[in-house]
Amino acid sequence: MSVSHQTVTLTRGKHRSPRNGACVMELASMLGGEPFSDRPASVCPVVGAFLRAYNDAVDDARRQDLYGYASAAVGSRAGWAETRARAERCRTELRGLRRGPLAALTVPRALPESLPALERLAGRLARELHRSGPDGHARALRLADELLDLSDCPDAAPAAALSSRPVRAPAGAGGR
Repeated sequence: MSVSHQTVTLTRGKHRSPRNGACVMELASMLGGEPFSDRPASVCPVVGAFLRAYNDAVDDARRQDLYGYASAAVGSRAGWAETRARAERCRTELRGLRRGPLAALTVPRALPESLPALERLAGRLARELHRSGPDGHARALRLADELLDLSDCPDAAPAAALSSRPVRAPAGAGGR
């Protein structure tokens, strides 16, 4: 049996081929016509890190809500300013999750300067949203929407590319 983007099952972790399943970013690589990878070149690294980490944190049923995000992420890679703006949005959300006297010690005061550090920040937020309680899943999906819709930076992707993104399934839609 041949496996395609229409038949692959979203699963946790990194995979050698789609026959073993795929994470949300591996599905994005398939949809973008790229080599099978969990780091597709056409996806913003911050968006990719957030969705990869969230894919691996959630249960199988909630993971299926990420199908639409795989196609929406294709073409999201833009310039450094937009990448940093997306990471700043993650930092702001992380600050909102962390309250109390230790919050200032656990969330970076300033945005990191390296891409790997920005990706770690996005991944950390995804895991914390998953652990944040009953509304964590809805919050994570809303944040993914915000990160994908963020295009206010001067060197962002052209508006036409953003408006041609496929519509994502509503939260809780499950299934394909």
